[in-house]
Amino acid sequence: MAASLSPMIELQGITRRFGPHPDLADRIAIRLGLAKPKPIVHAVDDVELIVTRGEVLGLVGESGCGKSTLGRIVAGILPQSEGNVFWKGKDRDRLPGPDRHAADLATQMIFQNPMAALNPRMTVEEIIAEAPRTHGMIAGSKRDYVTKYLRMAGFDASMMRRYPHQFSGGQRQRINIARALAVQPEFLVCDESVAALDVSIQAQVINLFMDLREQLDLTYLFVSHDLGVVEHISDRVAIMYLGRIVEEASVEEVFARPNHPYTQALLSEVPRIEVTKRRFQAVKGELPSPLNPPKGCHFHPRCPFAMDRCRVEVPRIREIAPCHRSACHLNDGLD
Repeated sequence: MAASLSPMIELQGITRRFGPHPDLADRIAIRLGLAKPKPIVHAVDDVELIVTRGEVLGLVGESGCGKSTLGRIVAGILPQSEGNVFWKGKDRDRLPGPDRHAADLATQMIFQNPMAALNPRMTVEEIIAEAPRTHGMIAGSKRDYVTKYLRMAGFDASMMRRYPHQFSGGQRQRINIARALAVQPEFLVCDESVAALDVSIQAQVINLFMDLREQLDLTYLFVSHDLGVVEHISDRVAIMYLGRIVEEASVEEVFARPNHPYTQALLSEVPRIEVTKRRFQAVKGELPSPLNPPKGCHFHPRCPFAMDRCRVEVPRIREIAPCHRSACHLNDGLD
């Protein structure tokens, strides 16, 4: 399905920090040098991103880079510290009550751990029917309504009386998908939604996502650390490192012509079936702490091409080719 050029979600300057809010006494003590400021986690740092209607945008990065936090902000589960989220061209935080409610309902999230996302004391029927019943979306028989969405997820009606512990991991994730679909969303945020599953089950769930996209005209933000999965399901890819988007392009462009050194390092680790021999080399060093991220380019402590400028100046993300953006000082010669 070709994505339209109409933005479904647009992020402008999105930043998210986690930390305690000092009260008056704390602020006075800090100013007088009697106490130290409490540590602040810089989870997301000035992110600009657009997801157009009908597309699948893959969001990729190492664990701890902030991609799940960004996904929760997009889904409306977490508020941003700074910046604006636009839903279909309108500032989501400024929408009137009914419109904000509709936007929140139209954006659903599917989490990594399928068991933790399900209430173990509720049957499948109760789990799937709870939200649409609360929002007045079930006009006729509740059983018929639940059956419809169970079938979309690959189940039949005989499953609805069972409890989550009676299913496998892949089946539980299908229940989560059915629950999300039951409120008739337009946009799904999938946060590592196949990472906890066996490889064979991953393929089944990915195929289900692709089928549902065609049937229901869905838009996805697909959060993952697995580039192989992202390559299979996505139209575009955004690479995230320590809270910042460092590269963004079509999936074909990123895999054929990666620009940012971090993207190049990630792709060098992807296993391939090839006749020629390859030497796999992991990205050197550890991901820096978001409590004290490096100044300048966050990737410079691990980058083989780092210059003095990289240690003090944040590279701006800019277009280096049609629909291909990257944030690296090495691109300055392209002007």
